[in-house]
Amino acid sequence: MIVPRPAFLDAPATAAILEALPGARAVGGAVRDSLANQPVQDVDIAAPLPPEEIARLLRAAGAKVFETGIAHGTVTAVLGGLPHEVTALRRDIATDGRHAEVAWTADWREDAARRDFTINAMSMGPDGTLFDYFGGAADLAAGRVVFVGEPAARIAEDYLRILRFFRFFARYGHGEPDGAALAAIRAGVPGMARLSVERVWMELKRLLAGPAPAEAVARMAESGVLAAVLPEAGGPDALARVAEPDPLLRLAALLRPGADIAALASRLKLSGTEATQLAAMQGAVPSGDDDALRRALAAAGHDTLLARVALAEARDGVDRAALRARLQVLPRPVFPLQGRDGLSLGAAPGPALGAALAATRAWWLERGCIDDADACRAQLARVLALQN
Repeated sequence: MIVPRPAFLDAPATAAILEALPGARAVGGAVRDSLANQPVQDVDIAAPLPPEEIARLLRAAGAKVFETGIAHGTVTAVLGGLPHEVTALRRDIATDGRHAEVAWTADWREDAARRDFTINAMSMGPDGTLFDYFGGAADLAAGRVVFVGEPAARIAEDYLRILRFFRFFARYGHGEPDGAALAAIRAGVPGMARLSVERVWMELKRLLAGPAPAEAVARMAESGVLAAVLPEAGGPDALARVAEPDPLLRLAALLRPGADIAALASRLKLSGTEATQLAAMQGAVPSGDDDALRRALAAAGHDTLLARVALAEARDGVDRAALRARLQVLPRPVFPLQGRDGLSLGAAPGPALGAALAATRAWWLERGCIDDADACRAQLARVLALQN
């Protein structure tokens, strides 16, 4: 099929890798997104060669080659500082719902047949010729996310494809989701228990970072998928009101008020930073009083407070534009004393000095964080005097 030749094929590193591998093509997301007029992020390449031969030819072309997944046919080629995943054409020998045992093939259609959705099964030659064995271009144009072949069979090969269906539907789908896909998804929900929580969170995070995930999440709830992977979730109404593509903020909006954040973070194995940020978003939204705003900023910072405001707006639908504007112009107060200030006043290092500094900071907070270093040192001296 002839289509307008996309610009990504002319990138020097991409062009060099395609030239180095006889019969190689761009595959997957780069082809899909170029046809959808969306930005192309990464370019993956496949070739009808064994992985060892791919690695040899790439090194001969001057690329650095890292055997990141050579057992599954994939290497990472770095040329001009840009990485490309390059994979041998494959066919599945056996699958267990999580992993596949593969063999190499030179048959492009056989390789395409093992992919998840028709929109991801297209490939493109260096001259821009589109190879579309399963009607992916038509499905993409119509906003259809359709499994390659029998949906139940594709899902049984890897149950993560259930979550991938909703992620791709959120980004590329229009109208009603494919009925055959939804029926297979409902039947396949129990199999999702085989998935690692890391893979589940990876897909949820990518879904929630997309442009408009609320409808896809509502479909997940209807099909039983949402309850299986996120039992703490409520309805998608609050999620629909979050415009920022922040996956943690959107996750917070999706949760029922009062959900056990620590338990959720542990179950999904969120990173320490993610768990801390998610918990911090649940705090109270300060009033519009400047003293209260300064106290809140001193404790939590701008990013956390703005996230709390966005979460409150999502949950109750009440616009807080004036509060957001005020938060953005107020500087974050910083307590002006450290331990050396107490030492300069004759205090000995130790717990007593720590307690005196904490008491002085509490005084500073209570007064709206407006006292300067001299005023705080005077207060610290009074606290130290009361300790003696």
